[in-house]
Amino acid sequence: MTAITASMVKELREKTDAPMMECKKALAEAAGDLARAEEILRVKLGNKASKAATRVAAEGVVALWIADDAKLGALVEVNSETDFVARNDDFLAFARTLAERAGTQAPADVDALMQLSIDGGTAEQMRTALVGRIGENITVRRFARVQAKGRLASYVHGGSKIGVLVDLVGGDDALARDLAMHIAASKPKALSREGVPAADVERERSIAQQKADEEQAKAKAEGKSGKPPERRWSTARCRNT
Repeated sequence: MTAITASMVKELREKTDAPMMECKKALAEAAGDLARAEEILRVKLGNKASKAATRVAAEGVVALWIADDAKLGALVEVNSETDFVARNDDFLAFARTLAERAGTQAPADVDALMQLSIDGGTAEQMRTALVGRIGENITVRRFARVQAKGRLASYVHGGSKIGVLVDLVGGDDALARDLAMHIAASKPKALSREGVPAADVERERSIAQQKADEEQAKAKAEGKSGKPPERRWSTARCRNT
């Protein structure tokens, strides 16, 4: 039998926000498999169990850059230890500079981004100097670069906690901004149901079936008409139904 350690329980609790004892029971049932334990909690507790899974355990900002012709853009996430530092002017300027470099220089990954030249040094040297001045650890977590087929539009929400770039063919600036705001609010995984990864659909189908079986066993509830559970899930995570 796999030993369930306090660190395993802590990690699952941070990912799911589920009660500690529920996390321990789920890990025991899953024989220590964290992914399976998370699935078990979702079956038992519903979507509440996954609400923290997409959160970054850090403060910070999302910075973006768009070229003047709106054909090229980039987003970068830079993390700090506290929200106070995330509002620091030097920190914000660093994030914006990284977004511009990510867009114009097309680095392969974060390590390559941090080796790009900025003001006679590298981005990594600038980060290190900023850490020394501010006194907090600063990390560059990820970035995305977008080459548009149409024109790029952007939206930054929630104190620069959420950033969106939209490539719109046709339409106007008002439509593009509305779409960007909608994406920020709904966090879709794809443009359409067909674009949702098959593994995600299969996992949600399995979870939905397990939940349905459990509900029937407990209450023998009457069936409800409408979309099947996995269809409702995929529809909610797509831009187009």
